[in-house]
Amino acid sequence: MNKSFSRRDWLKSSLLATSGFLAAPVFSAIPERNLVQYNAKSTLREFLPDVHLAETRLIARLNANENPYGPSPEVVQAIANSVSEGNRYGHSDAQTLIRMIAEKEGVKPSNIMLGPGSTDLLEKTAITRFQNGGNIVSADPSYMSVMNTAQAMGGTWKPVTLAKDYSHDLEGMKAAIDSETKLVYICNPNNPTGSITDAAALKEFCKTVSTQVPVFVDEAYLEFLPNPEDQTMVGLIAEGKDVIVARTFSKIHGMAGLRIGYIVATEERIESITSKVRSTMGLCLTSLKGAIASMQEKEFLASCKAQNTDCREFITAEIVKLGYSPIPSHTSFLIFPIQMEGKQFMNAMVQEGVGIRTYEMYDKPWCRVSMGTHEELEIFVETFKKVTQA
Repeated sequence: MNKSFSRRDWLKSSLLATSGFLAAPVFSAIPERNLVQYNAKSTLREFLPDVHLAETRLIARLNANENPYGPSPEVVQAIANSVSEGNRYGHSDAQTLIRMIAEKEGVKPSNIMLGPGSTDLLEKTAITRFQNGGNIVSADPSYMSVMNTAQAMGGTWKPVTLAKDYSHDLEGMKAAIDSETKLVYICNPNNPTGSITDAAALKEFCKTVSTQVPVFVDEAYLEFLPNPEDQTMVGLIAEGKDVIVARTFSKIHGMAGLRIGYIVATEERIESITSKVRSTMGLCLTSLKGAIASMQEKEFLASCKAQNTDCREFITAEIVKLGYSPIPSHTSFLIFPIQMEGKQFMNAMVQEGVGIRTYEMYDKPWCRVSMGTHEELEIFVETFKKVTQA
């Protein structure tokens, strides 16, 4: 290789030549409102790129927690085959998917509610819970969608700072609950920290707290754990606990743009939501067919999980070698404090074709890098060095 032609340049040209789709996405300078709304109580603030960067083409798309390997070929084929049926509603396919999910989770079909992604179900839950005010208790920082919707409906938010190891402060959250609390929200593993809360402690928390108020456990990243079946709270629903568990096809299934997810809850809790908002009517036939196919893709899902673990270990080691201290991640992203102003850093990375997210957290700037392919992460490392050592 020509010495004047850097490793980064070689990777860039290879990706552009062999994986044209990586060059195609355009970085959006105006993400959805609920992703960036900054509440004065929160320790979390997201930086936005300058508007003039809106047309920057990314060679490493690491600014969203997407699965770079999916959907699987079988899912793509199932979706393609279903397009000609697009004149029909997907009610029967929704029921098929619900039965498959119920069997997988060990519950009844009446314990399942589908939606276009788990975020939609978070927001629908908030809409139905906070029509008459009340407060929501959650960790801070965490995924803000349900808190933002609760506040938009007239509720208030009671944030509880994460523990020193970035797990949920369960005792602090329990103490924050009062007579006005309508919902407790826990994202485990947590976003944007990537940290995890001990499953045994969380189960005890849910068992106790759910006698007072519903507990919503967002498990969007659960499938990336080595033993997800031991970490999930879904078994509590079969015991009759007032716990809501959310899952999504956006992450390990590689269907983020196809928008499908589900919640598992008691029949009464499902009814309390579906009596006010619709469920399967918001789902496309194509997405349903894809999800049904993906439920059967055990080898593909295992491969995605293995590649995600490999990439996460690689990028963690590289960041540590450069002298940074990332939060140990159990997800498809990694976050670490940086020594450069957040927006300036993000703009510099995007100008080089590398999309990332930057936040202010605990009064410090942080970089969150999502797990792309190994090649994309190599580009990230080379670009990170260039930007931070300039």
